[in-house]
Amino acid sequence: MMALVLSSLLFLAACGGDGEANGSGSDEAEYKWKLGWNSGEEGDSKGEAAIAFREYVEAESDGRIEIEFFPNETYATSPEMIEAVQVGALEMAIPGANELANIVPEYAALSLPFMVETPEEAHAVLDSELGADLRKKAEDHGFVALTDTELGFTQITNNVRPIQKPEDLEGLQMRSPNDVTLIETFEAFGSSVSTMAYTELYNGLSQGVIDGQFNPLLNIFDQNMHEVQDYLAMTNFTYYYCYMMLNKDVFDSLDEDLQQIVMEGAEKARQASRDVVAESEEKYYERALEEFEEVTEPDLEPFQEVAEPVYKEVEDVMGPEIIQDMQTFLEEYRQ
Repeated sequence: MMALVLSSLLFLAACGGDGEANGSGSDEAEYKWKLGWNSGEEGDSKGEAAIAFREYVEAESDGRIEIEFFPNETYATSPEMIEAVQVGALEMAIPGANELANIVPEYAALSLPFMVETPEEAHAVLDSELGADLRKKAEDHGFVALTDTELGFTQITNNVRPIQKPEDLEGLQMRSPNDVTLIETFEAFGSSVSTMAYTELYNGLSQGVIDGQFNPLLNIFDQNMHEVQDYLAMTNFTYYYCYMMLNKDVFDSLDEDLQQIVMEGAEKARQASRDVVAESEEKYYERALEEFEEVTEPDLEPFQEVAEPVYKEVEDVMGPEIIQDMQTFLEEYRQ
C-alpha cells in the first residue's frame, strides 16, 4: 500500500501538483523544491514560516533554489508528506512534532500535558542545547529538522457541554493527533479518542462524527471550527510546535554556501511563526468570546492532577531520560 501511495506522490510531483500550489515557476532554478503542510498560508503560523523561508532562500540564493507551496494538504495528507520527504518524493514539509513522534518518540516530550506553562518556557527549551539535540535525531531517519516552528498552546472545543472540570470531558468523542502522549491524556480524562486527519476536522465536527477537538486558537479559526462548535475551554494544557523538515540527501547535495542560506532561512521561518502566534492570540481570544456560545477558563489544578500519571505511562515510548532532562531544564530556567 505504501509503495502505491509513494508512486502516486511521485506521479503528482512529475505532473507539477495542482492548481492550489504556487511558486514562481522559473526554468532557471538549479534546485526546485516542493513544500507542503496541512493548514493555510497567509496569517497561519506554518504558512508565514513557509513564506519567510521561501523569500529569504530564493533571494539569497540568487534564484538557484525555487520553492513551490502545497498548503492545506494539497500535496498529500500530513503523514504521507512525512514519509514522502523521508524517501525523497517530496523535498520539504512542516508537520507537527507530535506527528513526527511516531518516528522520533522524543519529539512528543514537550507536548506532555502542562510540561511548559508559557511560550517563553517552550522557546527556552527549543532554543537550548536540548532543543538542538532533538533536531539532530532527525538525521537518522532520512531528513533534516531545519528548525522548529510555533503553533502555540491548545484549547479544547466541543459541542456537548462547557468544560469546567476534568469530569466534563468524560464520554466525549475527541479528536487527537496520532500521538500516544495526547491520546493517553484524553483517555485519562475519560474521553474516547479519534485520530481523524486535521483537514477532515470541520466535516467530522459538523456531522457529529466527533464531539470535540483541541488546537491553538489560530488553528481553530484557520479551519473555521468556531462555525461547528459551541463551547471553548481555555486550558493551555499542551504546547504545539512543528519541525520544518528537508530530505537529508537533498540538504547534503547542497554546497556549503547554500546550506548556510537554508539554515538562515529556517531561522527567519522560526521567528515568523512565533511572531504571528504572539500577535494573533489576543485577537482570536476576543473573537472567540463573540463566536462561541460559551468560553470557560477552568481551574487547571484538577486537570494537572488527572494528567500526571501520563508521564509515567509514556516512559516506555519515549524513554524516561528526555522527560527528566526537560523537567530539570525547566526547573533551572524557572529559578
